[in-house]
Amino acid sequence: MPDYHDDLRLGHVLADAADAATMERFKALDLKVETKPDMTPVSEADKSAEELIRGQLQRARPRDAVLGEEFGSEGAGPRRWIIDPIDGTKNYVRGVPVWATLIALMERGEGGDRPVVGIVSAPALNRRWWAAEGLGAFTGRSLTSATRLQVSKVGRIQDASFAYSSLTGWEERGNLAGFLDLSRDCWRTRAYGDFWPYMMVAEGSVDICAEPELSLWDMAACAVVVKEAGGQFSGLDGKPGPHSGNAAASNGLLHEDLLSYLGDDKR
Repeated sequence: MPDYHDDLRLGHVLADAADAATMERFKALDLKVETKPDMTPVSEADKSAEELIRGQLQRARPRDAVLGEEFGSEGAGPRRWIIDPIDGTKNYVRGVPVWATLIALMERGEGGDRPVVGIVSAPALNRRWWAAEGLGAFTGRSLTSATRLQVSKVGRIQDASFAYSSLTGWEERGNLAGFLDLSRDCWRTRAYGDFWPYMMVAEGSVDICAEPELSLWDMAACAVVVKEAGGQFSGLDGKPGPHSGNAAASNGLLHEDLLSYLGDDKR
C-alpha cells in the first residue's frame, strides 16, 4: 500500500496557509463579494486562498494536477489535488463560523480516481479533521496532537441522528417525500449543512447525512475522512466515492436504509 504520510503533512501545511488567509478577511467590513454565473457567491478570500494553495502545490508537487472550485483544472496525470478554498461561502460572507477549506488528493487506480488524502480545516470553529488511506481518520490541531475518529454503532433508523443541508434541493430533485419520511422516522434531525455533517458522521455524533447536489470539490476530502473513520460514503445511486454529483454518508450500518429513503430509485 502506498505511503501517504508526506502528502498528509503537505496537506496540513496547505491548510495552515489557507486558514491564515481566510481568517484575516473573515468578518472584514470591506470584504469584496461577487456573484458567479451559477448565482452562488464568491469572495476575494475564496480566490486568494485557492491561489495560495495552488502556488504551494506548484512548488511542492509540480507534477500533480489540480482541480479547484474557483480556477478550474490544471495539469494531468494519475495524482490530482482537489480544492474547495471555502466550503460554506454563504456562511463566510455573513459572518457565520461554519465554513472550511477542503483539500484532497485523488489517485488513479484500476477502479478509477479515488480520494486517498483529505483535510477539512474549519479555523473559525477551531477544528480540523483529516485522513489518509490506510492511516485512519483524526481530528485535532496538528498531526502530533490528534484524536482518532470512529463512526457510531447505531443500527436502527429509529435511533439515528440525520443531518442535512436544506429542503429545496430535495424538492427540486423530486424526492421531498422520501426526505420527509426519513425525517419523521429518525430519532433526530438537524440542518447543519456543508462539510460539517460528514465530519460529525466520522466523529460518531451524527449517524447519517445526505445532500442532493454537490461538486467533486465538496465531497473528495469528506469522503476519505468518513471512510477511514469506518463509515460509508457514496452517491445517492449507491456508487462508492465522490463522483455521483450528490452524496450519502453513514456509519455503514445504516447506509442501505438511508438509500432506501433517498436513493435514485425513490424519486
